[in-house]
Amino acid sequence: MSSATLLLLALGLALAGWLSARARAWSFKRAAPGGRIAALPTYHGWYVALWIAVPVLLFVVAWNTIAPQLTLQSVLASPAAADLPPFGMKRDMMLGEARAVALGAARGVFTPEAAGLVEPFREAIGRYRLIGILVTLAMALLSGAWAFLRLKPDFAARTRVERAVMAGLLLASLAAILTTLGIFFSLVFETVRFFGMINPVDFLFGTHWAPDPMSDAADPSRYGSIPLFWGTIYIGAVIAMIVAIPLGLMSAIYLTQYAGPRWRKWLKPALEILAGVPTVVYGYFAALTVAPAIRDAAAALGIANASSESALAAGLVMGVMIIPFVSSMADDSIAAVPQAMRDGSLAMGATTNETIRKVLVPAALPGIVAGVMLAISRAIGETMIVVMAAGATANLTANPLKTMTTVTYQIVAMLTGEGSFDHPATLSAFALGFVLFLITLGLNIVALRVVKRFREAYE
Repeated sequence: MSSATLLLLALGLALAGWLSARARAWSFKRAAPGGRIAALPTYHGWYVALWIAVPVLLFVVAWNTIAPQLTLQSVLASPAAADLPPFGMKRDMMLGEARAVALGAARGVFTPEAAGLVEPFREAIGRYRLIGILVTLAMALLSGAWAFLRLKPDFAARTRVERAVMAGLLLASLAAILTTLGIFFSLVFETVRFFGMINPVDFLFGTHWAPDPMSDAADPSRYGSIPLFWGTIYIGAVIAMIVAIPLGLMSAIYLTQYAGPRWRKWLKPALEILAGVPTVVYGYFAALTVAPAIRDAAAALGIANASSESALAAGLVMGVMIIPFVSSMADDSIAAVPQAMRDGSLAMGATTNETIRKVLVPAALPGIVAGVMLAISRAIGETMIVVMAAGATANLTANPLKTMTTVTYQIVAMLTGEGSFDHPATLSAFALGFVLFLITLGLNIVALRVVKRFREAYE
């Protein structure tokens, strides 16, 4: 019986508990004076169902983690495993083939020595499946019976159920926070290891980035990260924003102030489609269309040595990609400005242009700033467009026609190679991620302060 079957069994038992508890509550309602009980019958049903489902689901999750290890240990303790190699790839391959045949995922083994392990695997898997089923049933019956016997006419089942729901909502809300903390501490741990090999000053203020994963010596002069962060900011926060902010803001102003209902009905969804285009498509567009066009235009203007991989190509396409982030937030913020502010400005003799510049945009500034900061964070974290259009060379230059690279590209390059996780070249990816995390956090803090300041001024 698979884990999915155990989950279905748990849900079926919970449904049976819900129906029986609800029927018992209806009997209380018929027998109680005036037909009044402390909670509706539905809450009694949910109380018993939760007491059955939650412990059983927790056990199923834990058992699916423990059972494979118990099965493996049982097979290794059998006489058939006496001829297995002590360790290594061949041993793991033989065990994997025998397990696959025992589970029915394969018809036979490729290694003849693994054939004798099939039957021990079948016996162990069947035994521990039976144990899982019996424990699941026992837990469901015990917890369900305990909850069922607590049901009385004056039992406050609604309070218990609502507390359980509140606990579930609290855990759901903490999931994002705990995930962020987990990411943060994992980055800190690996970053500390990296800074034990490379001086933080050389890393944060060095201007040369050329790690050598094949070298045994840790050369601090090769780990200067300034070109990477400059490329990240130059492409994602300068060139891309020069494209995204004016186009996004002007499109939002047109859609909210000038476009008729028919045009808005078609233009706004068409604009937001840009956010759903896969980044690899933008990368192909940048590499095959925009970058060659920029190179040819630069050559036509007499600019020598223009590269087919440039920061300008990546930044322009990235700016187009994040237009919907700026436009949607600005659109919603401008549309949320009270109509009385528009009417008052126009009644005082201001033109539509003056009303937009001096009333609507300042009043909607918190939402516009939030959209811009969201777009910057999205652009800074982009990888695929940079990989395909900007190149892999870490250049510290302000020339947008030169090749550049970003932090995200180097993180991918360092972690997808065959280098050891004890090598500074691999650990540098975590240090880059940690610094990028702090930069993004700082941008969000600045955005929140700006939003808070202007929101207080216009509320």
